[in-house]
Formats: sequence, structure tokens, C-alpha cells
Amino acid sequence: MYQANTRRYDQMEYKRCGKSGLQLPLLSLGLWHNFGTTSSFENMKNMCTAAFDAGITHFDLADNYGPVNGAAEENFGRILEWGFRPYRDEMVISTKAGHEMWPGPYGDWGSKKHLVAGLDQSLKRMGLEYVDIFYHHRPDPGTPLEETMLALDGIVKSGKALYIGLSKYDSEQTDQAVKILTELKTPFIIHQSRYSLFERTIEKNGLKQYIAENGYGMIVFSPLAQGLLTDKYLHGIPEDSRMKKDGRFLKESAITEERRRQIEALNEIAADRGQSLAQMALSWVLRDGVATSVLIGASRPEQILENVKIVGKTDFAPEELDKIEKICG
Repeated sequence: MYQANTRRYDQMEYKRCGKSGLQLPLLSLGLWHNFGTTSSFENMKNMCTAAFDAGITHFDLADNYGPVNGAAEENFGRILEWGFRPYRDEMVISTKAGHEMWPGPYGDWGSKKHLVAGLDQSLKRMGLEYVDIFYHHRPDPGTPLEETMLALDGIVKSGKALYIGLSKYDSEQTDQAVKILTELKTPFIIHQSRYSLFERTIEKNGLKQYIAENGYGMIVFSPLAQGLLTDKYLHGIPEDSRMKKDGRFLKESAITEERRRQIEALNEIAADRGQSLAQMALSWVLRDGVATSVLIGASRPEQILENVKIVGKTDFAPEELDKIEKICG
């Protein structure tokens, strides 16, 4: 029987998520990759226990995480049954709906029909009565925003989710959605955004500023740019890399000569800070306090433990930030 590390809360920092009472760990574990049907269940268990033993209490899923769709939720449900179930109340478990999950007009996007059915399926796969955070995974141009927000409101009032989040909404869409949720007194607390040293869209489109000014929570996905911001690609493309094995999200064309020079230069700054490139990239995302938490993915437990070492080391000297901007600008 799994027994959690009794010192797990001593090594993690927790931040209040926006204006809510919910606190999230500085690092959260994302189950986007390596929790599907093609991965080792033993390794999944080891990654989840390594994370929880290090104070990572937040596990982030979506209905379409796999492969195949639904597999990550099913496997996480198996992990709960294996040994995590006694610790359910110490965990924040989130999931999402809004991408294609089943055939026909109701298996995708943001209708009330899709969201309610999608969450019911997710709860069944994980063996849960509720999730802590339920996200609409992406805005739906074909469904009235009021319908989507009313569906999320109904889900909270039904007790199947405690809080609401939005993902991939821009600042204007987020503002419109939040106004509806506020009128309904539904607790929107967090936005999930792509953000990294190499991906600055939320700075350019005003979303990051909007979140900061309005005091909402933000959790960042792809902070390592799908692995580019690690030492994996410093000396070429390894045969066992995600880029070689699965080019859907990270293609070999992403490693240009300019990008390689940037990675090498950033790696030098990280070394001067006493960090790995990945650790510095995660620290940079958290540097100004706007992000509540950063989502890390992993293929083995050791990566999680290395990433946790950023706790207490997310501050940057002005000259470090200037150097980074010159490299990435």
C-alpha cells in the first residue's frame, strides 16, 4: 500500500489562485503526454507518486489526453484505485472538455450537451464524484458564449466541479466569459495559457496583463516549448526524443540554426545561475508572480524531482532578464 512522504509539504511553495481560497503548488503535473495506452502503467504510477511525495498536489488532465482519447483519465483513475484514493482530499484534480471526443454533432466544442456529457464521461473514467477545476478547453465560435457559460455554471451548481477555468481564450473572450460567470456567481478562478521563453503570445495580445490586472489565477502549459528549452536538443536530435518518435506537436523543422544558438546561449545563463536550462525556463515563467503555477510534463520521475528544485529560485537579477530578452527577442 502506498504511503505518501510525510514531509511532502515542506519542500513545495503554494500560491493562492487569484482571489479564490484555493492554493496551488508552484509546479503542477500535467498528464498530456506519457499517460496514454502506449505508455508504461508502472512508470505512470512512479511519476505520480514522485510528484505527490514532492508536494505537487495538482494533477491536470483533459478528456482527450491519450492516446487514445480518454486514456489518461482512465489511467489516472487506476492510479487512484491503486493507492491515491486515501489522499483525494489533499489533491486538486482538473480536467477539460471542448475538443473532439466522439462522432456526431455533440462530440466537440462548447454546447451544453457536449460539456455536461463530457464531464460525466470524465468522472466515470476517473472514478470521481467531482473534479476541483473544470475547464472549457477552447472557445467555440459556433455556440453562444452564454450557453457555454450557463453550462459551466450548472456544472458547478450540480456539485460536479468546484471551480471553473478557461483555456485558450484570448483576453476579450475571457473578459466576456467572466462577466457572465460573475453575474451567475460562478467561481471562475483560473486561465490555462501557453507561455514560454519562446512563446510570448499572451504578452502580445494583452491576456497576461488582463489576468494580472484583474487578479485571476493563471497556470502555464508548454513552459519548456515541447522540450526545446531543455538540454535534450543542445547536440542534435536524439533518437529517443519526442521529436523523433512523435512529430505531431514538435517537428524537426523547429530546430533551426538560429533556434539552436538561442538554446545554447540560454543554457549558458542557466549554468551561471546554477540551474539546468529546463529549471531556468520554468523559473522564468514564474518570475513576476502573474502565473500561479506551471504545468510540467515528464517521461520519468527523475525529471519531476529535478524540476521541483526551482522552488525558492524563481527570482532573476535585472541583468539576467536583459540578457534573456536579447537572446529571445
